[in-house]
Amino acid sequence: MKAVVMNGSGGREMLEHVERPDPVAGPGQALVDIAFAGVNFMDIGVRQGMAWSDTPNPKILGVEGVGRVVAVGGGVEGIAPGQRVAWVYAPGSYAQRIAIPAASLVPVPDAIDDRTAASVMMQGLTASHFATDFYPVQPGDVAFVHAAAGGLGLLLTQIVKLRGGDVIGRVSSDEKVAAASEAGADHVIVDAEGRFAEEALRLTDGEGVHVVYDGSGPKTFQGSLDVLRRSGVFCWYGPVLGGPGPLNIISLPKSIKIGYAVFLDHIHTPELLRARSAQLFDWIREGKLRVRIGGEYPLADAARAHADMESRKTTGKLLLVP
Repeated sequence: MKAVVMNGSGGREMLEHVERPDPVAGPGQALVDIAFAGVNFMDIGVRQGMAWSDTPNPKILGVEGVGRVVAVGGGVEGIAPGQRVAWVYAPGSYAQRIAIPAASLVPVPDAIDDRTAASVMMQGLTASHFATDFYPVQPGDVAFVHAAAGGLGLLLTQIVKLRGGDVIGRVSSDEKVAAASEAGADHVIVDAEGRFAEEALRLTDGEGVHVVYDGSGPKTFQGSLDVLRRSGVFCWYGPVLGGPGPLNIISLPKSIKIGYAVFLDHIHTPELLRARSAQLFDWIREGKLRVRIGGEYPLADAARAHADMESRKTTGKLLLVP
């Protein structure tokens, strides 16, 4: 099979398109022909040495995708050959085939196409976790969503709106305003320098927002603190862009709650994973949730997909086609 592996060392490893032996489904696993693989900032973090550092190179990148089951190993129940499935975290997804724990697979309804299923798993489940578990958005709440035109931001905005909240979105350029607005953002602030707090406070009559979702790294951290109302919640995520550095908690000017959101906590059992995924698929089928595809790339062109994601040339989810 063809796969994309990471090779080299030194903090910016090279991607190579190589031939590898086909994997085999072991006990508890399913062998899947991959139709689409998702591209995520997590994959870039692996290249930067922020994850999978204990796994020696060369290693196959990618964690998310959709495909059709070819075979199953011993002890597998509920997953059968011929079934369409998706997954949210399975290392080695930048490939034509993958052997994956059957407990990590989610059946895909016939009404959901492969592109949509591959696009909604990691970002959709993350957005669901942020708006339902980490901070359960209530009607009338105001949420501030960073990178509101990105794949996660677009889904998060829609889920906040489904729960009755209002959204102030931040985008980095005028070209991205339309995407954030179409997703349902009530207000969109264009800012690439981390100077958004004053406008957000004006939009909330000086009160601030109930929750801020920030995965944009240290540049926006202080502004996100400033934009919160008293007892507001700071949902920080996205370690690829770096943390805020040491924080003197007694220097905070008001009562706020700061936390780090880990999406895997949202789906820590197969039952939860399938229930949450089914909810996302239902929302899509009912027209309540739309997935925006930012671009498709051949598997051999994974490096260009990474470059486009890092430079933020596209909005929405990026996919690789094996």
